[in-house]
Amino acid sequence: MKKEIVIGIDIGGTNTDFAFVDNKGKCYLRNNIRTDKYPDIDTFLDKLCGELKNGVTSLKKKFTVISIGIGAPNGNFYTGNIQFAPNLKWKGSIPLVKMMKERMSLPVVLTNDANAAAYGEMIYGAAKGMKDFIVITLGTGLGSGIVINGEMVYGHDGFAGELGHTTVIPNGRGCGCGKKGCLETYASATGIVRTMCEILNMRKEESLIRKKELTKLTSQDIYIAAKKGDMLALEAFEITGKYVGMKLADAVAFSSPEAIILFGGLAKAGNFILDPVKKYMEQNLLSIYKNKVKLLLSDLNNENAAILGAAAIGWKQADKK
Repeated sequence: MKKEIVIGIDIGGTNTDFAFVDNKGKCYLRNNIRTDKYPDIDTFLDKLCGELKNGVTSLKKKFTVISIGIGAPNGNFYTGNIQFAPNLKWKGSIPLVKMMKERMSLPVVLTNDANAAAYGEMIYGAAKGMKDFIVITLGTGLGSGIVINGEMVYGHDGFAGELGHTTVIPNGRGCGCGKKGCLETYASATGIVRTMCEILNMRKEESLIRKKELTKLTSQDIYIAAKKGDMLALEAFEITGKYVGMKLADAVAFSSPEAIILFGGLAKAGNFILDPVKKYMEQNLLSIYKNKVKLLLSDLNNENAAILGAAAIGWKQADKK
């Protein structure tokens, strides 16, 4: 009897990664194509689905592909559309699920990248066995996937869970969404770089970061400096963790999760981000929640994390059916 398998697809602004994934999280035929190479969605999907069909043929003696899960910026679980994603070339509302079904003749489910990460943690990672938890993705921006009683919170329109666009500083930094003072402008890979630059401009102390060209500064540079004991880099992590912790205390108040899991590039800084987040979250929690909520780092394999998250929603949909 053939083993069942799903296709996990992570669509990013630059690359689209995909693999065939079994129910234990093992990836087969992992590959990628350039997202930004294709000016229109039809050409992109023709290339992607051509690669997927080759994979289906290659694996057909041992596996049966039962569904496709896709994580994408502004992916709407309800409509199956990518809606006005600012970092993709294809503008407007794209009926991705419909277009994929026409090409692949398989069940297809779509969600945004943060929700996909939450599904990945629930099926393969740190949230395995949990029914109430939040995943915070700390990448270029800040995304969040909220799970209550084992179900993802989508809201009435499919866009619930935008903690990154809640206000942390009124009339603060400008955000790509058009608002000012959003959490992700302070607590993300780009946010910590902005914080670091502000610290350098305001302070006179020596720092390893002063040797860098600030227009090319990355969160990785700040992490490396922090590991070497650079006081200003450590301060940048402290400030970033403060804003994340404050907003997570608010999130705990409305969802009372068992755990909050930090996922993404900035989360790889480990205790440099985890410790201040924990400190400021506990400081701002209502007493009934203090010392009850676990703060964890993602337990997913870094290389395949996004693919596993996408595959997880494919398995979740297949299980429901």
